[in-house]
Amino acid sequence: FAAQFIYWFNYSNLGLVVAIDGAQFLSHIGFTGIPLILAFLLLSAILNMFMGSASAKWAIMAPVFIPMFMLLGYHPGFTQAAFRIGDSVTNVITPMMSYFALIVTYAQRYDEKNGIGTIISLMIPYTVVFLLVWAVMMSLWMWLGIPVGFDGPIHLPIAP
Repeated sequence: FAAQFIYWFNYSNLGLVVAIDGAQFLSHIGFTGIPLILAFLLLSAILNMFMGSASAKWAIMAPVFIPMFMLLGYHPGFTQAAFRIGDSVTNVITPMMSYFALIVTYAQRYDEKNGIGTIISLMIPYTVVFLLVWAVMMSLWMWLGIPVGFDGPIHLPIAP
């Protein structure tokens, strides 16, 4: 299902249409800068709770958000960095994680009452702290204008 969805989504250019309309809408309402990046980070974190595979999630999100953020002036590498931060912070609390059942099994060796809820409730404080720390770091990185890698500025250069 996922492969067919991705194929037809790309074939129809629906992602590009949504990206252009989304960029125009966000620009029109003035939703840019750090709040936009933090909202994208949160969207990625929330989607991670329902879809465990980072590559499948990125295959669905990238055709929309890369062009959208490029139209808003952000480098694709910076957009992917925001995605990876949001995706990584909720890995420890999502039941979709491939190792979640293994973690529950190991926890039950020490206390048979341990279950999914126990593991999630123990990991939520870590998730919140990771999310806050990474969001602050991302905001500082953006505010200072530090490149995200070689030839990876935060903002795309404006063509003459």
